[in-house]
Order: sequence, then structure tokens, then C-alpha cells
Amino acid sequence: MYRIVSAETMLDAIRELGVVPFFQNVIPGYSIEEITAPEYWFDTQENLSQTPWDWKIPCVQSGEIAYGKFLLGGKAAFATVEWYRELRNYRQAQAKYRPDEAQQKILAFLKENGSIGIKDIRGLLNIKKGQADTLASRLMMQCRLVTGDITRVYRGEDLHYNGWQVSSFCAPEELFGSGTPFAAFPGFPFREEAGLEVNHSPEESLRLLKEKIRSLYPEATDKQLQKLLA
Repeated sequence: MYRIVSAETMLDAIRELGVVPFFQNVIPGYSIEEITAPEYWFDTQENLSQTPWDWKIPCVQSGEIAYGKFLLGGKAAFATVEWYRELRNYRQAQAKYRPDEAQQKILAFLKENGSIGIKDIRGLLNIKKGQADTLASRLMMQCRLVTGDITRVYRGEDLHYNGWQVSSFCAPEELFGSGTPFAAFPGFPFREEAGLEVNHSPEESLRLLKEKIRSLYPEATDKQLQKLLA
């Protein structure tokens, strides 16, 4: 169906799939990993910029793709605005995805500052990196936090790139809400037709998501889809 061999083909695949996990999961074949040509999957020191690990950067910077840990209980995934809004509509209606006190502090910081990183979360709550990562992941599952930008880190006297990256996060509305350009990350393309509101129920959003995935992977079972999306 798809064969990813470049950043452009990866972005095209995400656009067509609508929502897709990064790694192998409960639905066979349904991941960026499994549709990437094998020779491009693993990082090599000579070819670091020619793998999906690096191609996710231009996908995020396109301004039209949501990337974060929002499928399978907190695993990395991509989604177009069209399908991310359906996931957001479903998730934010569920009681288990309401932010707790610590998460509300992160959201308050986000509202005031526009973006946040793991170091900011650590400083804000005086916690360790692993705890900060967990809180960020939970907010992504709630569809209240999404990766806003990813930057490559260059090190050493020769400023070499060894694959290390740093992410900044923002509210989905900051990237995809209509009426306001991407204030947290100026310079990103702004699509007026974007936006996150839908005019149907959370249950309808879940049904549409399942139908979308089944249209591409008809062998997917209800149990698999529920594990993926719920």
C-alpha cells in the first residue's frame, strides 16, 4: 500500500492514513515502521538524516500533522488535523482523561507561555525527568498537549548531529485552531481551514475513527481498535 523512502513519502503516507502509530502495534502492518523500506528504518552514523526518526521533524514542521504519544495508552503516533480532531473530541469527553492537579499546573504554564519543554515541566513541579515525561505523555493522551516543534541537537567542536533531538510542546489549539496563526511557533504555515471543533458526539468520533482504520486495515478487530484508540 505504502512504501516510505523519504520525508516526503512519509508525510504523504500520514496524510492518506489519517492517523497511524509510529511503531508496530496490535494491528499488523499498521505503523510507520512497517511501511518504511527496511533499509531506511535503522539509524546509522553515516545516514542519520535519512530515517523516519529524523523525517518526523519536517512532518511536524509542516504545520498540518499532529505528533505525540496519543495512541495505544501513550505510544508515539501521527495524525492529520482531520482525524486528530475526532480523537480529541472523543478523548476529552471521557472522565479518565480529565487533567489532575499537576497536569493543570502544566496547562496553566502552557496558557501563559505558549509552549513548554520537559525541562520546564521539571522546574515547574520540581520532579525528575521520567516523571515529567510521564505527565507530558498523559496530557498527550488527553489531546491537551501535542509536539509543536522538534529541533536537532548539534554537539562537539565540529557540531556533529548524532540523532539527538529536543521537543517543544504546545496546546493542539495553538497549532490547529482557526483564527489565530501559530503563535507559539511563528513562521509555521497557517491553514485557515484547520481547526479542532466538530459538530457531532464523542461516540460518533470514535465510530468514524474505527471506520477510517478499518477502511485501510479491514482485518482489525473491535478489541484491537479499542486498545488503539480508547
